[in-house]
Amino acid sequence: MHFDSFRLAAATADLGEEPAAREHADLVEFRMDMAGEPLTQLSNYDGELPLLVTNRPEWEGGEAADAGRLAALEAAVTDDAVAAVDVELATAREGDADALIETAREHEVRVIVSTHDFEATPPMGDLQEMLREAAQFGDVGKLAVTAETPDDVLDLLVATRAATVEGHTVATMAMGEAGRHSRAVAPLYGSRIGYAPVDPDAATAPGQYDLATLADLVAELDSQ
Repeated sequence: MHFDSFRLAAATADLGEEPAAREHADLVEFRMDMAGEPLTQLSNYDGELPLLVTNRPEWEGGEAADAGRLAALEAAVTDDAVAAVDVELATAREGDADALIETAREHEVRVIVSTHDFEATPPMGDLQEMLREAAQFGDVGKLAVTAETPDDVLDLLVATRAATVEGHTVATMAMGEAGRHSRAVAPLYGSRIGYAPVDPDAATAPGQYDLATLADLVAELDSQ
């Protein structure tokens, strides 16, 4: 799967929910860190949508312990259903993800390198630098921040546009109620991936729209 146009990922920890995502999603983000027996689920998966596997550590808002986390992701990217894998910028920066990224490349799995700020929106210069660095490590640089004001969202959108003009492929969003609309608007500025839960009651980040709503909003804005 290429991310040269916008893709909507339906987030879930239960691959049995995949049929409910088909109408609106382009792929499924499988949250291995929240799943029961994730590798077993993966080996039994027979759905239609390609998978983006994520095994988010506790120190970046997930539920996976460090022990065995990257090994599980490396095993996952060898599965034919997996089209993309998410790994944290800090992990890539330290070199701990080198084997995972190499295995992903060998299996033609796209690498999304992500970083999250659950407290605030960093200054503009930091936003731009984080996006550049993440995009250099992976095929897609993903940045999620927490917006407290409309100005925070504007900064993120400017950084998104700047990275896109520079030739980077990025995915951006502002978490929280103040940044909620960024999930629909950011694709207009170059963001290539959006995320929404299959189950509206199972949001994996603050301020997420449900899948159908986000799909409709993005399509409506794109048609204008």
